[in-house]
Amino acid sequence: QVQVTESGGGSVEAGGSLRLSCTASGNMPSDWCMAWFRQAQGQDREAIAAVDWDGRIKYANSVKGRFSISQDDAKKTTYLEMTSLKPEDSRTYYCAADSDACTVWVGHSVSPDAMDVWGQGTLVSVSA
Repeated sequence: QVQVTESGGGSVEAGGSLRLSCTASGNMPSDWCMAWFRQAQGQDREAIAAVDWDGRIKYANSVKGRFSISQDDAKKTTYLEMTSLKPEDSRTYYCAADSDACTVWVGHSVSPDAMDVWGQGTLVSVSA
């Protein structure tokens, strides 16, 4: 059974940077799509970045130019490098994996059944 686990969240001042990691365990095929989502309390979960198995990447307008998604296949880890952080970036960030294309979700709010596997989330707090 495939599982994904996020790490790297924390508190940072506005303008600062953080790198989130998402490590997969279990028998994950090489053709899975990986995506990062974020959610504020009481709001929908938004897809902000995704990378398909063929390397195609997509970003939501809200993070384009500031966030970068990358993968280390040997470590089964997907990263989200976040720079120029703003207070409005303060959310819980989730990593998820899917056996189908997932870049289609980027920029949209999704329900939990949009992806096959979800992590437990990691909190990012950006102070002004």
